[in-house]
Amino acid sequence: MFAATDFTVTLHAAAPDISSQLFGSGLIGLREGLEAAIVVSILVAFLVKSERRDALKWVWLGVGTAVAMTVIVFLAIQVGENTITGLAAEAIAGVASLIAVAIVTTMVLWMKKAAASMSGELRSGMSRALETGPAAVTLLAFLAVGREGVETALFMVGYAEAQTSWPLIGLITGVLVAGAIAYGMYRGALSINLGKFFSYTGVFLIVVAAGILSYGVGALQTVGWLPGLADKAFDVSTWFSWSSWYGEVIQGIFNVTPTPTVLQLLGWSAYLVIVLTLFLRPTTSSPHSTPTTTTPNPSPERSTT
Repeated sequence: MFAATDFTVTLHAAAPDISSQLFGSGLIGLREGLEAAIVVSILVAFLVKSERRDALKWVWLGVGTAVAMTVIVFLAIQVGENTITGLAAEAIAGVASLIAVAIVTTMVLWMKKAAASMSGELRSGMSRALETGPAAVTLLAFLAVGREGVETALFMVGYAEAQTSWPLIGLITGVLVAGAIAYGMYRGALSINLGKFFSYTGVFLIVVAAGILSYGVGALQTVGWLPGLADKAFDVSTWFSWSSWYGEVIQGIFNVTPTPTVLQLLGWSAYLVIVLTLFLRPTTSSPHSTPTTTTPNPSPERSTT
């Protein structure tokens, strides 16, 4: 019979599988880190081309503050998940999971819609911030990067009970790779199709969020805040070895269980159908506009001013 406590045991059993933790958290770090790095590259390139290098220190102050806030949120989630026990832990985990899914879903869908115009909006915002003063420049950078940072921390809810450092190592590795890619694009030495990259990784993040939602529902069923704890949808625990490396990868990355409740299955299925439909729906904006507008090389344009 499935319960959130059973799911917790599953996560603990999957914890030794280093590959699933590294891959899952690493891809999250790569995706979210690249979004944040692109935002920073836009702001930096705008200041460089506007001959306002003096304002760069305020951008980096905002970025540093956003990173610090992200670390605090991340540690709060991890410490809270691993220090509180019993039904209180299940209640907190369930509520945190649902909040995380709501915020992450909003951000993923917003990024798809706003990607094409993000560069222009950031440049316009920076232009107004420069007129206002250093505090406005710092706040703009803080909000732009902090948004991605909090989203990243919330995605790590699914790894909070792993009780190993591998998810954090994977996350940091992904962020560092993202920074290197963004720098290469900024300098004009690297070119990738960001439209396809964000589309593919967006689908992955939505599937991960569906697993977090299922986990949250199971936790709240254990506490008794949601009904149907004993109503098991199916049991595929005997289909293959869930303790094998591939079984642990599936559980570790996507937060799935071989014995979900009916409510978990309904929530997981409904979320995937609705959110994937919204995410994959064609937009009027060209998905290829982002690669050419978000990573400009400042040197050639500076020489023409």
